[in-house]
Amino acid sequence: MMTKEENELLCRVEGDAPMGRLMRRHWQPVCLLDEVSEPDGTPAKARLFGEDLVVFRDSDGRVGVMDEYCPHRRASLVFGRNEEGGLRCLYHGWKMDVEGNVLEMVSEPAASGMAEKVKHKAYPVKEWGGLVWAYMGPADTMPEFVPPRWAPTEDTRVSIAKVLLPCNWAQILEGAIDSAHSSSLHSSDMVPARVDGAKATANTWLRPSTDKAPRMQVQRTGYGFRYAALRRPIQNAATHDYVRSTVFVAPATALIPPNNLYNVANINVPMDDTNTAFYFIAWGHPAQTPETETWRKFLRQTVGVDLTPDYRPLRTLENRFWQDREAMKAGNFTGITGFPNQDVAMWVSMGPIADRSHDRLGASDLAIVEFRRQMLDAVRAFQAGEPAIGTGEQAIPAEICAFQAIVPKTTDWREFEVGYVWPDGKEHAELEPSYSVKA
Repeated sequence: MMTKEENELLCRVEGDAPMGRLMRRHWQPVCLLDEVSEPDGTPAKARLFGEDLVVFRDSDGRVGVMDEYCPHRRASLVFGRNEEGGLRCLYHGWKMDVEGNVLEMVSEPAASGMAEKVKHKAYPVKEWGGLVWAYMGPADTMPEFVPPRWAPTEDTRVSIAKVLLPCNWAQILEGAIDSAHSSSLHSSDMVPARVDGAKATANTWLRPSTDKAPRMQVQRTGYGFRYAALRRPIQNAATHDYVRSTVFVAPATALIPPNNLYNVANINVPMDDTNTAFYFIAWGHPAQTPETETWRKFLRQTVGVDLTPDYRPLRTLENRFWQDREAMKAGNFTGITGFPNQDVAMWVSMGPIADRSHDRLGASDLAIVEFRRQMLDAVRAFQAGEPAIGTGEQAIPAEICAFQAIVPKTTDWREFEVGYVWPDGKEHAELEPSYSVKA
């Protein structure tokens, strides 16, 4: 059980909150590349750690991430003119480039030299894996941008569903690393079957187990932790375990056990204390990984059908997430279509910030307990002057990934040799093929 003070320390990210300052030591996704794909196109609005931002691609194709509000009189630059190498405020015509330099002040006399004295807040930017990334921490602590484990190469297919959710980042992250809930909440979409491992079909994910009470084991690391959910497989239950191993990458990424075709991950970016940008990702070889629109349709996260144009869900608490009670009577466990929507219903129903002081945790919550303990330890260490968790020498090694497999009971999952789901012998020799047990 956590105290209310610990819950505040874990969840709050705005202003000078310690957790927000820790997270700013990591490169963070700001928006999808698709939102600013066109040079001199429409600027996009974003919000991270309580800061309102404007994102735009200039005439030369460079992307800028800046304070949304003009340094002159604080009018929104989201409405600005994106033209000739910069973003021009509509109010008085001040124009800034992607680095925050003021190029023109048409409302001021040229002789005043005022443009040289003003610098607008702008952040370093990288484009990778379908996202615009920014570093929002102190300039003297900026680490080199390293591709995330779910987008290791430029030609990896990365398909992303984006949803802006009205709740705190930590309750979403806890859902992503909670392997036990999937056997109940997602039981109509992740269906037990007599298969030799997790399989993806057009409509469901098949699993080789009916076990709803997994045994949990955790391995803490410098970048977060790995953990395994051990279940009885449908076949060979006396001699084998079905292992699903998830990786928590601090501060807010989960590498989720894959299926037979592609890998899965999510990253949760705090917009502020009570809103989060949730990115759910399929990645892998282009021949086996669904394209973006196919992925979003499978998840029931299509803009204009399931989401508003600004990526907010049409399913809400007020309309009960479009829950179909007749479908429940007919056998569907939740009556909510799209398994991420089932998660969203649970996360949002906890309130804007879940009150963890009332939790009653059990053996299946081992990963949740570890997440809370580790991140509280990490933020206190950061306050004491230590580096942010997962940075520098503690960054996640390139060989770490999630996995799922049926293995002999004599095999320790921590020593199980794993690799990304990728077609054997085709391209990317640096990406390990599927699984094998060490001799």
